[in-house]
Amino acid sequence: GDIVFFYHSVTDKQVVGIATVVKEFYPDATAEEGDWSCVDIAPKKALVKAISLEEIKADKILGEMPLVKQSRLSVTPLTTTQAERLLALATTKLPLVDVDTGSIGL
Repeated sequence: GDIVFFYHSVTDKQVVGIATVVKEFYPDATAEEGDWSCVDIAPKKALVKAISLEEIKADKILGEMPLVKQSRLSVTPLTTTQAERLLALATTKLPLVDVDTGSIGL
């Protein structure tokens, strides 16, 4: 049930939407080598405005995200502040439901 931001990582590198995790990680049966896992997600909402990797890198808050600091990431954590900043830049509103844990509700 976790909320995730969906990021296009191949072409037009940008955050484009919000989804929820519907199945926890499990081994990727299509992996030919290595220890690969995957999760199942369900789309919930497209961002009003996609946020490009260039915008993320240039932003004081978002520039600290693991997406910017590390390569070849599939799943990375965000702080509540980073999630709120992405939503603000995307002009997309979601209610924040739990200030203690930082969980975002739809």
